[in-house]
Amino acid sequence: MNNSKISTLSKGVLLLVMVLLVSSIFVPMWRIELSAPQYPEGLVLKLHANKIAGDVDIINGLNHYIGMKTLHKEDFVEFTVLPYIFIFFALFALATAIIAKKKTLYVLFISLVLFGVLAAVDFYRWNYEYGHNLDPNAAIQVPGMSYQPPLIGYKQLLNFGAYSIPDIGGWLLIASGFLLFIIVIKESNLLQKFKKPKTATVLLLFLSLSFLSCSNNTKAVPIKLNVDNCDFCKMSIADGKYGAEVLTEKGRTYKFDDIMCMTNYCKENSSTKISSYYVHDFTQDNVLIPASTAHFISGSAIQSPMRGGIIAFSSEKDAKEFGTKLNAKLITWDAILKQ
Repeated sequence: MNNSKISTLSKGVLLLVMVLLVSSIFVPMWRIELSAPQYPEGLVLKLHANKIAGDVDIINGLNHYIGMKTLHKEDFVEFTVLPYIFIFFALFALATAIIAKKKTLYVLFISLVLFGVLAAVDFYRWNYEYGHNLDPNAAIQVPGMSYQPPLIGYKQLLNFGAYSIPDIGGWLLIASGFLLFIIVIKESNLLQKFKKPKTATVLLLFLSLSFLSCSNNTKAVPIKLNVDNCDFCKMSIADGKYGAEVLTEKGRTYKFDDIMCMTNYCKENSSTKISSYYVHDFTQDNVLIPASTAHFISGSAIQSPMRGGIIAFSSEKDAKEFGTKLNAKLITWDAILKQ
């Protein structure tokens, strides 16, 4: 048996990779979602391999007011060359399946990874230039403010939330790279080089968990008092003892001046998937703590901003002491969510 040849299974996977690469040309590669109170349904910018689609005209109008360049396909050479690059890699995958040489497979995988890195760098550069090179004569100017969207994930830009993620074509490319990675591991017999049979499995599991933990934002974002507004009642958040915050599974942050504003917002937006709830510790100034571990009291004597009548503590002892002072009763987080 010739050890330099790849298996029949790997050839089949390479043909699938070819199909995925070609298919990615015909669907959106990336999307940037924008949300703001004045656009409750949101705005979407869809980046294809050869064009820009979505709410381009509306976004260009907004860009004009803040001094950003308007978006036009003709300004980006990428939209001309990307389809050819994907076709090249698709033909490369086909040729690799026909030649069936391991070295060719390794070159294909390394080339695709390098292309992915260069594409990410180019996308960051594009975002940076459009977000920082602003027209000094723009109608709306905020000193020191830039409007660079995130490379991936969520970012707050004034009253807009920008969420950047792969679209169908992007996921097809990611799937192509993942499949190539699997057959490279298989053909190189890398897993067999581990002395202990379970070592490879544990390593892959650890890497997967590390990726998931890095891809999701689960850390509370400090509320800027007298700057941030409540996402439910729209009032300015002025007191750092009553506020609250939620993080969505997409990494978006919503801030509130009252714990009950947070729960009411979540009820009205039940389709929003929440990953974490945070509340202000009443004994500290503007310190957020996880709602799941907090201790709460409820009572009519508690003068929270929107008369929610609920405050939180990191310590059960503090909760009981303030409960006695304010003639308030202990209440669980689950009970608050059901109100």
